[in-house]
Amino acid sequence: MNDLPEFTKGRGDLITSSLSRAKRRDGFGFDVGFDHDFVSCELRSTLVMNLWAPFIADGYDPLDPTGNITIKWDIMQANAGAYIVTVSLFNYQLFRHVEPPGWRLSWTWNGDEVIWNMAGAEATLQGNCSRFTGNLPHSCEKKPVIVDLLPGAPYNMQVANCCKGGVLSSLIQDPSKYGATFQMSVGAASTYNASNTSSLYSIPANFTIELPGYTCGPPREVPPSRFTSDGGRRWTQAIGNYLTRISLSNSSKLPPLLQLPHDVTKEVLPLVSCSQHMCPIKVHWHVKQSYREYWRVKITITNFNLAKNYSQWSLVMQHPNLRSLTQVFSFNYKPLDQHGTINDTGMFWGIQYYNEMLLQSGNNGNVQTEILLNKDAVMFTFREGWAFPRKISFNGDECVMPSPEDYPRLPNNANTSSFFRFILLNIPCLLILMFML
Repeated sequence: MNDLPEFTKGRGDLITSSLSRAKRRDGFGFDVGFDHDFVSCELRSTLVMNLWAPFIADGYDPLDPTGNITIKWDIMQANAGAYIVTVSLFNYQLFRHVEPPGWRLSWTWNGDEVIWNMAGAEATLQGNCSRFTGNLPHSCEKKPVIVDLLPGAPYNMQVANCCKGGVLSSLIQDPSKYGATFQMSVGAASTYNASNTSSLYSIPANFTIELPGYTCGPPREVPPSRFTSDGGRRWTQAIGNYLTRISLSNSSKLPPLLQLPHDVTKEVLPLVSCSQHMCPIKVHWHVKQSYREYWRVKITITNFNLAKNYSQWSLVMQHPNLRSLTQVFSFNYKPLDQHGTINDTGMFWGIQYYNEMLLQSGNNGNVQTEILLNKDAVMFTFREGWAFPRKISFNGDECVMPSPEDYPRLPNNANTSSFFRFILLNIPCLLILMFML
């Protein structure tokens, strides 16, 4: 059994810098909210602007142009009328992960195949196996649905890289947990002609993974996988190998935000406590302080969902000054420099065992960090909304941002008295807006 390849863990270095002769300026900020059906952007400062935009799912993300989920189907052994296959799933997406309840892999058999045994996963239904006597197959379904085993499954049911409850990390967040593997023994219900190799190795069709917004492509044959043993002194290979790639689709229909009861006579509490604009997730960007050579931003992510935690959450932001990011507090960070030398986009995510879980709405339903950025002499300014991000996405769900001219504007000079009068006169208004919304 081969192990998943090792990747360098994508955690940003935290660089400490001296802030000598620092001068402080109080700040300003805005909020961005997300839900799966509708996205709300709310701009905050001395004026409030409400902008609405639909969820973006156009099937191609320039920040992750090659991102996909790959299914690998390795035929390891074949006997008369049966074969053993190792099935692997790999999440090759940089910042999108598969969260609970996890993947549900399904396909349609071309013939009358059945699954005799499984390890590392299980079929949800055994189906009608009445044509068999004695030991019954694990599943006789024409279109079986396969789910991952939960952590802590009995050892004799496990294989390497199994038993994560269907959860797949993104490549950046945890490269050791971006894959899943299971094995199964496949045979035919009818008398099998072992010499008919095309039938023996027939790959199923119509793969699905039951994740909103994802579409599976057709399987294609590729060169056999190779496996190492005995400390790398011996190599073996599969006798047949197929790949299926799963990508985001532009025709995704995501589940509704609120679930209404079928019986209207029964009162059911809503699952989401929404803000003013029906946003279960709110991202607050607050330009907090300005020093002579640096400026500081506080980022807060708040969950208004009463019934859902967000495990392994991620936040992707685009801002030209991220290339001069000096220090990140309380979050992990990694640049997403997908366009050569242009380093204006980065990914934030939680620290394991500390804030990697964004809890449901309540006193603990938020995570926050502060970031310190060097004032790039070539581009830095507080004018024309430059201090605010160009794009923000939470767990891959992107908000359409307002145009730069709609952002609040502040003087660029830290030393003018007019700037301090501006801030002091408007801080009460800013605080009121923060507590009212």
